[in-house]
Amino acid sequence: MALVDRLPKHLFTNRGWGLLAAGMASLACAQVMGRRDLLTLAVFLLLLPLVALAGVRILKPRFQVYREFNPSTVETATATTVRLAVARTSFATGHVIMEEQLPPRFGEPPAFRFPARSASGGTSRYEYHLRSGKRGQFRIGPVTAEFSDPFGLSLRRHSIDDGDLLTVTPAAVELPATGLAGARGNDGVTATRIRANPSDDDIMTREYRHGDPMRRVHWPATARHGQLMVRQEESVTTPEATIVMDQRFTAFASGTGTVFGSHDEDSDLVTSPNFEWVVTAAMSISAHLSDRNYSLRVLDAFGHPAFAHSRSAPDPGDEEFIGSGGLHAIAESLAAIELGGPRHHRAEYVRADARQKEPTRQDPRRGTPGPEAPGAEGLDAAFDDRLMDKLAAHRLRGPLLALLGTLTVAEAKSLAPAAAYGANAFALMVTDPARNNDEVLEILRQGGWRALAVTAKTPLAAAWSGFDEGGIVAAAGAAMDVRRGAAVPR
Repeated sequence: MALVDRLPKHLFTNRGWGLLAAGMASLACAQVMGRRDLLTLAVFLLLLPLVALAGVRILKPRFQVYREFNPSTVETATATTVRLAVARTSFATGHVIMEEQLPPRFGEPPAFRFPARSASGGTSRYEYHLRSGKRGQFRIGPVTAEFSDPFGLSLRRHSIDDGDLLTVTPAAVELPATGLAGARGNDGVTATRIRANPSDDDIMTREYRHGDPMRRVHWPATARHGQLMVRQEESVTTPEATIVMDQRFTAFASGTGTVFGSHDEDSDLVTSPNFEWVVTAAMSISAHLSDRNYSLRVLDAFGHPAFAHSRSAPDPGDEEFIGSGGLHAIAESLAAIELGGPRHHRAEYVRADARQKEPTRQDPRRGTPGPEAPGAEGLDAAFDDRLMDKLAAHRLRGPLLALLGTLTVAEAKSLAPAAAYGANAFALMVTDPARNNDEVLEILRQGGWRALAVTAKTPLAAAWSGFDEGGIVAAAGAAMDVRRGAAVPR
């Protein structure tokens, strides 16, 4: 019996191997004894398992599988219910053993028998639960079916569907109420002046439009411009917040953190403990501000949409998110976001090396040699002009929050002037405990940022509350007012 158990089970069952063994024994006896009847029996015993093997390989039954997740996307550490409906689409009889294939993190794959006892209309329904402690997208399935011939001599296992992706989003941490969000009315909106004329001298006026009452004509501005100008109305708008989410591989992979993709069998995300802290912070801050009726813009360190490389993003090109639908899109996008290291930027590094030999032109905005225009977009430096231009387009409309990895002094100097574009500017830098960040933080603070350095073990709620300590949120009541004459860094 022990010898039979060692034989491969993907071809024959124990019964099939037994018949083959009996056939070989009968063939040997027929040869020794010269008995024709034993030869006939040997041929029958040898052919029957082989015919059964050919039958299950050629005449395999077909099935249709429908899989549903409830909820369709699930937060980490929260269970989702998987519902399976399996129906046979070809003529066949008998029972089939099926198994749902799962990533190793979800434990033993569930096995079930088809048809189920409660099958109705030829469709069998099954249900089980899954829970993941880490974010990501995981392939659930396929369902594999183990078929056997009517005599139980041969086995055949194959997949009957392709499986489906389960999206696990990071869970938001509840944040305490602070002055970070600025002042809002009871209805959750903020009065913000909207200018039609870009001149700072005419911040309160705009060109006359047909239907404007004459009592609103601003005569001094009319005299200066030589055309009718009217006083700009004050409009009540939804407050805005901009989140800059650092995703650079070099900013997060230089410490003691490991990359999950190097040791997780079921996840290939390029990430680290410090970056996971940033992902949770981005989810929590987005939920915190969305609950207070903020519209959100999420950018990366290069000024691109933050989720441009996220495999789970519903629309990778989106950078503006509004309401509960926008918050759900942010959660989905954060599920599979990863560090922009070798996977996404290796081609950019190669292009950058090649472009060092190309002719340069004078950059009129910085007064320093810059690359030729073609292809320059892929070579943006972190916190450079592209990001500044994006922030300038919405300057002073709400708070600016930067979730950062480890910064160099040069990077801090590039980012520091961006504080002028936000009604308030806040920076959380996630770094290693042994690193001295005093100089970097001082550069950011001198630029107008309210900056804190934290580690992957710092409670997010404590870091969020830290912005309020020591009077750091002075004048929060005027946070959303437009600052006249604010310097615009270029």
